[in-house]
Amino acid sequence: VQLQASGGGLVQAGASLRLSCAASGGTFTNYRVGWFRQAPGKEREFVSAITWGGGSTRYADSVKGRFTISKDTALNTVYLQMNTLKPDDTAVYYCAVTRTIWSALHDSQHYTHWGQGTQVTVSS
Repeated sequence: VQLQASGGGLVQAGASLRLSCAASGGTFTNYRVGWFRQAPGKEREFVSAITWGGGSTRYADSVKGRFTISKDTALNTVYLQMNTLKPDDTAVYYCAVTRTIWSALHDSQHYTHWGQGTQVTVSS
């Protein structure tokens, strides 16, 4: 499966963005789909994940209450709605898929296919 992430941009603090992760050459069936981000000079960090089949979701503490992950089964797409953006949210955002267990969703090493990343820049 190939992943295409899109929707990034330059916004002011407090604004919203919606990222999309579309699958091609396959589907998200039997996968969990995660979003990670990497800021300059920092390690890649887990943001959120969703189980394609059941729709269970998980969030990093830093984005809880501000970000919402969702899916559109007809479009084979996962979304990350990001509200009340902060300068600390500035990073390249990546989507990826995994079949790992729930407790390991935060670990990027368990993800097998990655999208190309989309830049999110939040100005103060």
